[in-house]
Amino acid sequence: MNKTTLRATFVAALVAAACIAAAGSAQAATLPNLTLTLTNTSITVGGATQSGAVNVVTTATGVKGEASAILFLLKPGATFEEVEAAIQKAHGDINVTGKYGSLMFNAEVTPGHSDEAQTYLQPGNYVAVLPGGEGQGSKAHALFTVTPSAAPVALPTPEATIRTIEFGFRGPTTLHDGELVRFENEGFLVHMDVAAPVKNMRAAKQAIKDLLAGKEKGIEKLISGQPVGFAGPVSHEAFQQETITAKPGIYFEACFMGTQDGRSHTVLGMERIIKIVK
Repeated sequence: MNKTTLRATFVAALVAAACIAAAGSAQAATLPNLTLTLTNTSITVGGATQSGAVNVVTTATGVKGEASAILFLLKPGATFEEVEAAIQKAHGDINVTGKYGSLMFNAEVTPGHSDEAQTYLQPGNYVAVLPGGEGQGSKAHALFTVTPSAAPVALPTPEATIRTIEFGFRGPTTLHDGELVRFENEGFLVHMDVAAPVKNMRAAKQAIKDLLAGKEKGIEKLISGQPVGFAGPVSHEAFQQETITAKPGIYFEACFMGTQDGRSHTVLGMERIIKIVK
């Protein structure tokens, strides 16, 4: 198994677990809902499609294992077919999608659970995407338009913000249960933000050491519970925010996106130790 395949296998397992223990409800009582309903072969968009802040509610029915939902904002004149063709030509490198638009939102969900996260919809033409597996195209997609609102709803102000950059994380290293946190990509590459719990600080430091050295195979043994998916892969300036409900403890936070030469972003420094407390 080569490094690229190993990383893909590990990340798939990590994200599958993370979607079960997602960061939590988005405190969305005052926000309009945009709904994404997933099956094995379809994705359906409902609810609010005007510009402004929304609470994105993602649910899955009849799917096996985890499912993902992506919101992609197309540039004027671009088509989803061009986006998929570009990804295939680039052997799965989603950074090439910047020519055609932006990955604005990315959620993971399992049957019997729902994922809620807040984001801000700009006016324009969007594609809701149900992606396939590693190296595959989408299983389904749905086009929809976000129309300009005369009075866009504002997002609640987060109590903390974590930013991804090339190549690291900025923001607090201690998060609190019940805290509304924004996860924002300030880098120019596509980044993700996931965290996995470990038993103690010694295990956390070993995980960081192994990730920097590209030794991902042994990381699974250091993980002591359900990982948390803060944000799936999103483009420059995209963000989503949610309320932290994960189990208190010590976590390692990481971005497992890959470079053009096959290295994980963790090898370049995109991991750190964080704590979640009551």
